[in-house]
Amino acid sequence: MIIAIDGPAGAGKGTLGRRLAQALGFAYLDTGLLYRAVGAKLLAQGIDDPSPDQAADAARSIATGDLTDASALRGEIVGAAASKVAAIPAVRELLFQFQRSFATTPPGGAAGAILDGRDIGTVICPDADLKFYVTATAEVRAKRRFEELQRAGDTRIYREILNDVEDRDRRDSERATAPLRPAEDAIAIDTTEMDAAAVYAVAFELVERLRQRPSAD
Repeated sequence: MIIAIDGPAGAGKGTLGRRLAQALGFAYLDTGLLYRAVGAKLLAQGIDDPSPDQAADAARSIATGDLTDASALRGEIVGAAASKVAAIPAVRELLFQFQRSFATTPPGGAAGAILDGRDIGTVICPDADLKFYVTATAEVRAKRRFEELQRAGDTRIYREILNDVEDRDRRDSERATAPLRPAEDAIAIDTTEMDAAAVYAVAFELVERLRQRPSAD
């Protein structure tokens, strides 16, 4: 079984994906970390302005083990490096192949795979068994991010975070390649007024309903 979870930043798709994977014994992939992992590999080699060939070589060497230290990959410097490599077509193609392979042949012999990102249900896994589009208002997502940064000692104000969220939404939705949008057959979950437990309960019930459905064979 393949489960695709798409949605904007801060909506809760990562939390949902991890909880579902743990409950179901599925492999989980936060696809947003892939480009960051490529950027981190290049930075570790002292390359901060990679050529297409250098970036492609780094993307070609990516393995699931490179994604384990998520907190380190989410740093600002790595994020800047990720933005550079994400614009390189060869990198996108290689990471597309990585994601497809993860979905169709989950590591560790898992019975299924859960991938979250921006274009899983529309581009990476259009044939996924179940697709979720997890969203929330920009204001609520900015508030969640603001509170997270405050706990980490960041001093940025809420308005700045909200502007960042709105700018990112605009870029993701208007980009020419694989723009952020729900798949036509995706199930929308608006988390604006839901906590993580409630979101998980809704999604898990839908997964179980699908798993218990008689096979067409």
